[in-house]
Amino acid sequence: MLALKGCFRSLTSRRPPGFENHDLLASETSFSVNEVDALYVLYEKLSSSIIDDGLIHKEEFLLALFNSSLKQNLFAQRLFDLFDIKHNGVIEFGEFVRSLSIFHPRTPQADKIEFAFKMYDLRHTGFIERDELKEMVFAILKESKLTLPDDAIEAIVDKTFVEADTKGDGRIDLEEWKELVIRYPSIIKNMTLPFLKEITQMFPSFVLTTEAQDSQLVFE
Repeated sequence: MLALKGCFRSLTSRRPPGFENHDLLASETSFSVNEVDALYVLYEKLSSSIIDDGLIHKEEFLLALFNSSLKQNLFAQRLFDLFDIKHNGVIEFGEFVRSLSIFHPRTPQADKIEFAFKMYDLRHTGFIERDELKEMVFAILKESKLTLPDDAIEAIVDKTFVEADTKGDGRIDLEEWKELVIRYPSIIKNMTLPFLKEITQMFPSFVLTTEAQDSQLVFE
């Protein structure tokens, strides 16, 4: 019995900072318990790729997304900031699962729309200002390796505001953003990552303990 208790304490002590119960995370996200188990394996790989401390640092996040820990891009920065729910400069496992859940095919569209809105709300004012939209459009084009002249970018921003700013106050609120996405759903097409439904197949050897009890099996 003492040996068993010692083994349990050893397993518990190896849990990374911010560890959360997989069943709880499954109940609060679009992932099944099996999928959360598989994500934990992925998280362990990412959180030890540069600094082996059980947390995903910005450099590790960028390395996973862009194959470079030195990537400087507003889009990447905003994505990291939104994953870092506690705003402490690192991504814990619970934050990783909850944020990735937004991109799950089973996640309601309303959640994806709100997440995308936060991406563009650079200054956290609850509104998307014209200069914020322009900054994000430029960052997305840069990440896509597309180059447009300044007047073309200005035209995109102007057209978006004509369509979205129905209240005419020079900014886009969440309600106006929702209406815009309903009219142009392609705006959040990259908010769904189909492969997340197959995460257990990517790590099949780690889906042994929960299979019997788990009955539920916006960028392209």
